[in-house]
Amino acid sequence: MQIYLPIAEVSVNAFLLLGLGGMVGILSGMFGVGGGFLMTPLLFFIGIPPAVAVATEANQIVASSFSGVLAHFRRRTVDLKMGTILLIGGLIGAALGLVLFNHLKSLGQVDLLVKLCYVVFLGVIGGLMFVESLNAIRKSRRPGGAPPKRRQRGWIHAMPLKMRFRTSGLYISVIPPLAVGLLVGVLSAIMGVGGGFIMVPAMIYLLGMPTKVVVGTSLFQIIFVTAFTTMLHATTNYTVDVVLAVLLLVGGVIGAQIGTVIGSKMKAEQLRILLAGLVLAVCGKLALDLLLMPSELYSLGPAGGH
Repeated sequence: MQIYLPIAEVSVNAFLLLGLGGMVGILSGMFGVGGGFLMTPLLFFIGIPPAVAVATEANQIVASSFSGVLAHFRRRTVDLKMGTILLIGGLIGAALGLVLFNHLKSLGQVDLLVKLCYVVFLGVIGGLMFVESLNAIRKSRRPGGAPPKRRQRGWIHAMPLKMRFRTSGLYISVIPPLAVGLLVGVLSAIMGVGGGFIMVPAMIYLLGMPTKVVVGTSLFQIIFVTAFTTMLHATTNYTVDVVLAVLLLVGGVIGAQIGTVIGSKMKAEQLRILLAGLVLAVCGKLALDLLLMPSELYSLGPAGGH
């Protein structure tokens, strides 16, 4: 069943979009990730223009993150003070990212930039995750293997402008959280991701936050930054396709329920290595698309198009 996407200006099978949303929803339920860093490249593969894919996927992340953060509020695992500092950096980063996005769009280079960002980030994160998962599996098989302790002191704690974060049990400078939020905001505007796949490791290993409050605090920041990014894209670029977003959301909601059931039956190390393999596979496909010669060297488009 073909459905016309008015903003993307392409016709796509509605069941294919529901299936993609469902598949990423399953991954979200299994691995605890938003899925934006996988969904956006998948939209590239089915012919959605990168500018539309980035803006629309940011819109979808708002809804999925909102439902997740409500559960964390009930468990009191959201550090609102830390989330606000991350949010300030994220909003500034999103505005800067949009300026860069629009500048490259005017030069006709935005598609290349988005795909290169995905190849670099997915390659680095997938590789690190794969190595870490293999090490965790090896250690779990050794008798009496103790889990590695999180480093508590370092250069982060020597920086000025310190603030006390009671929920996280931290007394650190506000500069590192602002920098993390800024980076995630830029990535949200350029790549259409929530940034949780970067923010969560940074909050655990860089800021030293307890794992139990990291996910909820990350989701709190992601909601506002991706909503702000969506609004900026919708009002300046007009690239948010509501029809596409609704179909992906419906599939994602159903898939997340299935993924949660599957994830509860697997070990954490097995889940991480599966996710790492999937991330590297998507990275490889994007890299091949950039490196291999296309079947058609030239294509016709509307005047002013890129």
